[in-house]
Amino acid sequence: MRNWGILLAAAALAACSGKAPPPGSASARPAPGAPPPEVVSIPKDPWPSTYKAYPGVTTVIRNAVVYDGTGKKFAPGAVRIENGKIAEVGAEVAIPAGATVIDAAGKYVTPGVIDIHSHLGDYPSPAVEALSDGNEATSPSRPEVWAEHSVWPQDAGFSRALAGGVTALHILPGSANLFGGRGTTLKTVYGRSVQDMKFPGAPYSLKMACGENPKRVYGSRNQMPATRMGNIAYARQVWSDAAAYKRKWDDYTRRAKAGTAKPSDAPRRELANDTLMGVLNGEILIQNHCYRADEMTNVIAMAREFGYKVTAFHHAVESYKIADILAKEGICSAMWADWYGFKMESYDGIRENIALVDKAGACAVVHSDDANGIQRLNQEAAKAMAAGRRMGLTITPEHAWTWLSLNPARGLGIADRTGSLEPGKMADVVLWSADPFSVYARPEKVWIDGAVMYDWADPKRRPIADFELAQPGAGDAK
Repeated sequence: MRNWGILLAAAALAACSGKAPPPGSASARPAPGAPPPEVVSIPKDPWPSTYKAYPGVTTVIRNAVVYDGTGKKFAPGAVRIENGKIAEVGAEVAIPAGATVIDAAGKYVTPGVIDIHSHLGDYPSPAVEALSDGNEATSPSRPEVWAEHSVWPQDAGFSRALAGGVTALHILPGSANLFGGRGTTLKTVYGRSVQDMKFPGAPYSLKMACGENPKRVYGSRNQMPATRMGNIAYARQVWSDAAAYKRKWDDYTRRAKAGTAKPSDAPRRELANDTLMGVLNGEILIQNHCYRADEMTNVIAMAREFGYKVTAFHHAVESYKIADILAKEGICSAMWADWYGFKMESYDGIRENIALVDKAGACAVVHSDDANGIQRLNQEAAKAMAAGRRMGLTITPEHAWTWLSLNPARGLGIADRTGSLEPGKMADVVLWSADPFSVYARPEKVWIDGAVMYDWADPKRRPIADFELAQPGAGDAK
């Protein structure tokens, strides 16, 4: 009893003294009904999209051959665009009063092409040193840099890509570094800032690289990594440090929500680790430059060790060797149709790569990585389809179109909004003059969010960058 009296007296004195109870004590927790405690958090998107869709009109395209992007074909087919969305697709669609009707007999309609790997804006035209901003090659790990902060919105390449039927593209840093920085997805529209071009709500990515590039760049400077084992060791340490950073923030957030930590207790922000923590939290997608099959398996093992997921391997010329693993892991492969042999790690590339990856049930994507190639990705897919057919694979054109639209949309985390002509999705649509797998085909019209952004027959609907104004040939049909 005497001890209880001492304890009660001490509690009364503490209450009268006005001193705060120690953190963690019951009386330090918020009272029921009290306002939630202030919790410091890291902004997920400090540079949000300011893109606004251009106005469009209700439009019906009919009597065309339609590849809907999911593997279906309608011949004849029709598409109705309304309020910036795909409203209906099929053999016939309703034609509302006042709708613009396009008779597309002999022509083809597809979803817009999506390029999952581009450096437009970061390595723009004209290709001069003053505009070369794609590689922050000052450390093997630079996850704190963002590709969008190098994008020059006046790159003439954007209008050329649009003229090739591209309606969205993912801008990545280069591959000099193991961790090259964040990538961003853009609409193929001009804006005063890169934010005016950003695909609303698209997840950020983190560009990673393995293989020859990092070890060549940093090994030549007598620093790590100089070998492939150095690549993996360096990357593992970076991920280990990021995991420790995440634990600090998770612990602080838990305690702050419980009312046992103050805003001043928040860990110091580290921009590089902010990006890496976003990956570990499943908010930022990994886009990994990787050529060789054995290196892809090493990266998959590293991702498993640290609890993140690789979304796509890029330039993956040896994906055919591990296509079953990629299918099981749910990893996309972004590939060229026939680029190979230009360095040792690309030596085992084969023309059947895309078709074999697709046959295994993995996510096959045709990408460009090139300011010229992005203008003819339809032809790249045609080459890949032809190579698969030569080895006896049955590949329909309507299925091959998934390599250009829905699969890259999956790899960018935007397949719920674009990539196919399904009702409710963005009306990102291309009207082709002929079979889009023909070298003679060209986009006649390109719609983005239901607005005609390119019209081969109308010079006023062929965008020109400010930089090109008054240049010889500006506005000529591309």
